[in-house]
Amino acid sequence: MSEATKLKVQRNYKDTLFRMVFNNKRNLLSLYNALNQTEYTNEEDLEITTLENAFYMNYKNDISFVFDFELMLYEHQSTINPNMPLRDLFYVTAILKGRIKDENLLGKKLLKIPAPRFVVLYNGTDFQPEKQILKLSDSYIKKQQDPELDLTVAVYNINWGNNKELLETCQLLKEYAQCVDQIRTFSKSYTINEAAERAIDYCIKNGILSDFLSKNRAEAIDMCIFEFDEEKFLKSEREWAREEGREEGREEARKDNEIKLAEFLIKNVDSLMNYFAINLDKACESLGISVDDYISSKEKIKQKL
Repeated sequence: MSEATKLKVQRNYKDTLFRMVFNNKRNLLSLYNALNQTEYTNEEDLEITTLENAFYMNYKNDISFVFDFELMLYEHQSTINPNMPLRDLFYVTAILKGRIKDENLLGKKLLKIPAPRFVVLYNGTDFQPEKQILKLSDSYIKKQQDPELDLTVAVYNINWGNNKELLETCQLLKEYAQCVDQIRTFSKSYTINEAAERAIDYCIKNGILSDFLSKNRAEAIDMCIFEFDEEKFLKSEREWAREEGREEGREEARKDNEIKLAEFLIKNVDSLMNYFAINLDKACESLGISVDDYISSKEKIKQKL
């Protein structure tokens, strides 16, 4: 990899294929129209407000924007996180705080803010319904019939074959779903590196995100490989936890799974640091783990040897 390419990827290391496709006004407006059954055309009325300066609550797949007096947060996820409403609460608070930082909260004037709305576009491998609603109030220890503070997140399953009407309404979202489906199909027969290259080439040849992928082929392949590895890591972590619960009496099997997970975690953290030239804190944060988890994994491997 050339130094120029390395610097480019480093600057955008938190991006995903989803963000690469939709992080511009024209494409984002087409997604907004599909989700809201509208036909807006003036993309200049859309203001992108995505937090770009740092990982915030491990957000790296998000796009936030203000349009039609609403503050939208769209996020792509390959796993369903029940804490998404709580994370969105923190995220939207940070955005609103930045928007009114020069206003007087103690004044007599009522400050006007855009109405927040939250959407997750899911394309993981676990079965999920076509649409579901997550609520902040579901996490309350004391249940309330009419909670004074609540936040709802609409989760759409955009795996190929789901939510067909939505995908047909937004051509870019449809092609994005097709692209991800091709990567998973090729990954059954090839390594993820080969699968990503073959899938991207297939999509370009068959008119699936062809213009975008032709211009951003190398970076798109890199992002697909990274996302696939992260999804595999998270899935293996969940499977290990379930296996541990089912096989409490099999100590050797538990230890073996623990070592495998530790090795996989170390490999991914080290790869992130080397490839994107980031420090240990950032690498761990990007995978949703702590530095202590990384150090503990190192110790487990050392004890094994």
